[in-house]
Amino acid sequence: MGLFDFIRGEFVEVIDWVEQDRNTVMWKFPDKDANIKYGAKLTVRESQTALFLDEGRIADVFEPGLFDLDTQNMPVLTTLRNWDKGFKSPFKADVYFLSTRIFPDLKWGTPNPVMMRDPEFKQVRVKAFGVYSVRVKNPEMFMREFAGTASILRIQELEETLRDLVSPKFAETLVESSISVMDLVGKYSELGDTILPILQVELDRYGIELVKFQISSTSLPKEVEEFYDKMTNMNMVDDMQKFTNFQQANAIEKAAENPGGGAGEGIGMGMGFGMAQMMMNQKQQGGDQTSSKAQTREEVLSTLKELGSLKESGILTDEEFETKKKELLARL
Repeated sequence: MGLFDFIRGEFVEVIDWVEQDRNTVMWKFPDKDANIKYGAKLTVRESQTALFLDEGRIADVFEPGLFDLDTQNMPVLTTLRNWDKGFKSPFKADVYFLSTRIFPDLKWGTPNPVMMRDPEFKQVRVKAFGVYSVRVKNPEMFMREFAGTASILRIQELEETLRDLVSPKFAETLVESSISVMDLVGKYSELGDTILPILQVELDRYGIELVKFQISSTSLPKEVEEFYDKMTNMNMVDDMQKFTNFQQANAIEKAAENPGGGAGEGIGMGMGFGMAQMMMNQKQQGGDQTSSKAQTREEVLSTLKELGSLKESGILTDEEFETKKKELLARL
C-alpha cells in the first residue's frame, strides 16, 4: 500500500445508510475517526433524514437526496468552521441517520385495572390493550429531547418509554368519558379519536407524531363478567317459567349422566320428583286467571309417558312413579 492509498483510506468519500433492521429508528454512521473528504457523496434515501453534528452540535440537516459535501450544501457547518470559499481540506463531523417512516403496531396496555364509575355496576375495574403507530416528525427535536447521541436506537426502546406515557392518559380519558362498560366495545373508535390529540400534545415535545391510536380489547373482573353473562341469558328469555324449566332440565341431564354417584343420585331423585311436579303444574297452568280447566285424556297419558321415561333413566324411584301414576289415573 502506497502513501497515497493510505491517505485516501483515511478519508470518507461515501456516506449512506441501507437499513438492515426495520426496527432501527436512529443510526450513527461508523466513521471510525476518519476524516470526511471535502466533496464526499452523501445519499439520504426516502423516509430518512441525516443530521451532521459538529463538536456535539447539530450543524446541518439533510432531507432525501444526493449531496456533495461542500460549502454550497453545508452552509451552517461552513459558517461554524469559518471556511473561506474554495477551502478544500477534510473535516470531521458525526453523521446520524434517522428513519422518518411510520412504525406501526406498537403495543400498549394498562398494567393495573382502571377503576371507573358505571351506572349499572356502580364501580368496576377495567383493563385495556391496544396498538398505536408513530413516526419521527422533527428529527432535530427527537435527537435533542429523546434519542441523545447513542450510536443506535431501536423502536423497542421508544415503545417501552411511550408505554408509560400512553397508559395513564388512556386511564384519565376513560374515566372522564363516563361510558358504561356495557357500551365500551361500541365506543372503541370514539375513544381512540378522543385520546389521540391528548397524547399528541405529550409527544410533540419529543418531535414524535402519533399517527394512529387503537383500542383492541377490554376486560372486566371475572365476577363482573359472570354476572353480565347471567343478565344476558335472562334478557334472552321472555318467559321466566321457561327459563326455570330449562335450568332444571339441564340439572336433570347432568345428574342422569352420573347415576352411580351418591350425590348425583340424591340430586337426580330430588330433581326428578321436582320435574314431575313441574310437568303436572305446567299442565294445570292458566286455570287461575280464568276458569279451572281439567286435563284431557291425551295430556294425562302424555304425562305418564314422560314419567315413565324418567323412571327408566333412574331419575324417579318406583315409589315416586307409582304415587304420581295413581294421581294421574284418578283424573281419567
